Amino acid sequence: MDAALAAGADAVGLVFYSPSPRAVTSDLARSLVQRIPPFVTRVGLFVNETPLRINAILDEVELDLLQFHGDETDAYCRQFGRPFIKAARVRPELDLVEFARSFPAARALLLDAYVEGYGGGGKTFDWTLIPPGLPLPLILSGGLQPENVADAVRGLRPWAVDVSSGVESAKGIKDAARIAAFVAAVKDADA
Repeated sequence: MDAALAAGADAVGLVFYSPSPRAVTSDLARSLVQRIPPFVTRVGLFVNETPLRINAILDEVELDLLQFHGDETDAYCRQFGRPFIKAARVRPELDLVEFARSFPAARALLLDAYVEGYGGGGKTFDWTLIPPGLPLPLILSGGLQPENVADAVRGLRPWAVDVSSGVESAKGIKDAARIAAFVAAVKDADA
């Protein structure tokens, strides 16, 4: 997290999906968010979690934005009274416009590669599957890394980009140099 903040990241994600090697406990998350400065968004990532557990986490951890990666509905996501973004695992048969329309309360649509299981697959998807005129702001994810993020930003002009495995030295282990290179590439491409 410190490397992301030092590099100038606009948001920091905390994974509350226990099967992930990137998962954090509520105690660890609480101590981490206390170190995040103002104007950096604190994001909690959830996958098909029970409302009871999410509410317990929200009672303990100050989160600004919720990120849902499972089979959640718009009504499910809205019940927590926090701004949220919804992830779509992109594959040719998924109608992204219709998917986005089914989440009218979402702040944005995060597009990720379809992989078995959830999260951190390090795979890109065919960006030509992104239709023009999505009814929600686009957050691009899936296989992004310092070597390809500038092309993604220049070509797709997403509202934001999301990275995890693309800045790791090993699964679940972030690399400060790769984080700095990623953020620098985004800022350079967005200038």
